Amino acid sequence: MEDKRKLLGIIGGLGPASSAYFYELITEHTRVTRDQDHIDIILSSRASTPDRTDYILGRSDESPLPAMIADARSLEVYGASAIVIPCNTAHYFIDEVRRSVSVPVPSIIAETVRHIEKCGFKKAAVLATEGTIVSGSYQREFDARGLGCAIPDAEGTRRLMEIIYGKVKRGVIPPPSELYEVTGPMFDAGCDCAILGCTELSLIGKRMTDDPRIVDSLTVLADCAIRLMGHETVGFPPAFD
Repeated sequence: MEDKRKLLGIIGGLGPASSAYFYELITEHTRVTRDQDHIDIILSSRASTPDRTDYILGRSDESPLPAMIADARSLEVYGASAIVIPCNTAHYFIDEVRRSVSVPVPSIIAETVRHIEKCGFKKAAVLATEGTIVSGSYQREFDARGLGCAIPDAEGTRRLMEIIYGKVKRGVIPPPSELYEVTGPMFDAGCDCAILGCTELSLIGKRMTDDPRIVDSLTVLADCAIRLMGHETVGFPPAFD
């Protein structure tokens, strides 16, 4: 790199559509007046990375970690000042990825829970893959901050996996009403917000921005990444101010 500008590295492809949307979020919400004001980004979209949930649940012995570490090291060699991973399930491997590089690797889950706390929510419904739920990543982060969270029941988890794997990962974006079928009972049971805790769900969240109860983890990570690179944000909901 000829200059000393910060460079954002992204471990993408987990999955590809949500990685593309993450890049779109950063581009849309960075305050600029010309092309050169945008953040310098390098995105590694290794779509062939083994499925995170299948490995966590023991349905596959193909670990995604070697590919993630290889990508992180390549991004650092290229000059990345920090690396982000726009995938909640991949948080399961974040400690190993952090140890493999010498640049910051913020967590989408820690940042999202911090945002929940800042907003004053008391109990969050966690909408995520079965891998994320079983790993307990969100539950531990909420416990550490003294906040409450709830996970969907078996039927709710089944519906989420159907939406994520049966639809979004196949290129079909269902209407928000399908997510509300899962969140409805959880709101009734006392949750005051719901986390889109899988970045595939963020593609549905595009049409849910008028509901302040919906917290999109990918939007939170985009806000974090922009600020981490030393840029100003624009156009995010008031809760991000």
